[in-house]
Amino acid sequence: MTERVQELLDTFTAPGANAAELLCDRHPAGDTAFTVITADLGAVDISYGELREKSTQFAAALTSLGIKRGDHVATLMAKSAELVIALLGIWRLGAVDVPLFTAFAHDAIDFRLQASSTRLVICDADQRKKLLPAGEVPTDASRPVVVARGEAFGYDLAFADMVAGTGAFTPAHDKHDGGSVAVGGDGALVQLFTSGTTGSPKGVSIPLNAVASFVGYHRFGLDVRDDDVFWNMADPGWAYGLYFALLAPMAAGNRSLLLSAGFSPELTWAVMEKFSVTNFAAAPTVYRSLRAGSAPGQGHVLRRASSAGEPLTPDVIDWGRDAFGLEVRDHYGQTELGMVAGNAWADGLQEELRPGSMGEPLPGWSVDVLADDSDERAADGEPGRIALNVRESPFMWFTGYVDAPVKTAERYSADGTWYITGDAGRRDQDGYIYFSARDDDVVIMAGYRIGPFDVESVLVTHPAVSEAAVIGTPDEIRGEVLEAFVVLRESGAASAALVAELQQLVKTGFAAHAYPRRIHFVAELPKTPSGKVQRFVLRRDRAAMTDLD
Repeated sequence: MTERVQELLDTFTAPGANAAELLCDRHPAGDTAFTVITADLGAVDISYGELREKSTQFAAALTSLGIKRGDHVATLMAKSAELVIALLGIWRLGAVDVPLFTAFAHDAIDFRLQASSTRLVICDADQRKKLLPAGEVPTDASRPVVVARGEAFGYDLAFADMVAGTGAFTPAHDKHDGGSVAVGGDGALVQLFTSGTTGSPKGVSIPLNAVASFVGYHRFGLDVRDDDVFWNMADPGWAYGLYFALLAPMAAGNRSLLLSAGFSPELTWAVMEKFSVTNFAAAPTVYRSLRAGSAPGQGHVLRRASSAGEPLTPDVIDWGRDAFGLEVRDHYGQTELGMVAGNAWADGLQEELRPGSMGEPLPGWSVDVLADDSDERAADGEPGRIALNVRESPFMWFTGYVDAPVKTAERYSADGTWYITGDAGRRDQDGYIYFSARDDDVVIMAGYRIGPFDVESVLVTHPAVSEAAVIGTPDEIRGEVLEAFVVLRESGAASAALVAELQQLVKTGFAAHAYPRRIHFVAELPKTPSGKVQRFVLRRDRAAMTDLD
């Protein structure tokens, strides 16, 4: 495994590393890169040769719009062939993708566009209205927008015209030499944003050399083989989907399925069966939903099933043995790292599962548990802080948050040896790691990380609200859901109608998936002497409630 780690590093960290070449052009043109599946189980294959041709033309069109190396271009797109073509076109120019989750509302989108200095947005037609505040229309002074999978309007550009070289866009050889920019291993591919408990979302720059670690997980953790039918259900607007449903399969030259439809247990089973999926990855929420909505005797040919995004409970593992005839294996990582530990599937790494453990460090990573009060290793079995030894992790690529030196410093030990994940856990005597809690109050719902601050910031814009605090509470399907504790300006204003109004405010002001499922109106919030909200007290109080409270 050490040799394979070094081979990947040599490939993706080279000064002349070229993203388009490594992700697309070096693979046989006739090989299928993606199978895009619709809700009615129709499917279209797109080959590496088609990706090369169409993304080259799209890069030419972007060049005609003035996009160049280092520019930020946002993608507000669902899983589709158009998304992959757009990404490769961006990377051919040495430009940087800014992924936007399609459930985000205008304000969340606009913050990321402003913070990343995005020059142009590519979006699906059904997402276009989110780019401007309600009631406004595009003008010639607006940021340029390219519309895919639907009609462009106003001052927008049509993705289909850009790819085809029609309309205002001439054939590729007139606008672009058909080559691509080599940004090198340190060159940026993507700028993602991750949320914490306080302050604005933090930018994470993903360099090309990070793909080495993504392919490592693809091979070591997931054990994706060249003859697999691989399906990672995660959304590409978030790290696990972007890294491991798009980047890693492309870099490895493997076929990956993209379902261009909403989730349902019935559709998931149907895709598994019709397309003979052999290697499947999803958040625990998906497995819990399958368990709740699946009929016995479903046919499938799975040989690998993996989980990530939130802790995997033992009951799902037990169910998987019956439903799949194999164990669902839990893996652990972060936006800033990719996947660093897990119950690996690859031959030579596979070990017997231990209930509740998220596994061992994966090749290329050194993961341990530090004491709570020092940067020394915690004793076996003792609770502490999950951390990475930077000097002993050759796959380590995160160097800091964009323009946030203080937040970056908080992630590292004073001597720079340890990267502190912000998660708590313990290690047993054999090196298996057990997750216990997040120490930064971030809520993970259905695999999506949600910062309480983002939701609280929307709630307090309502004229009836004085203060708000958000916590995560256990949920059988989603793992966690959000609940809000709200202090009103006038105590008598509490009502069911106000609850619905606040929930809708979050849906439209932040993200459709991140609204609080319950809102509790309280006289005051528990705080420290310095005024910081004590969310642990709220969690304790919520645990003492009954479902009827």
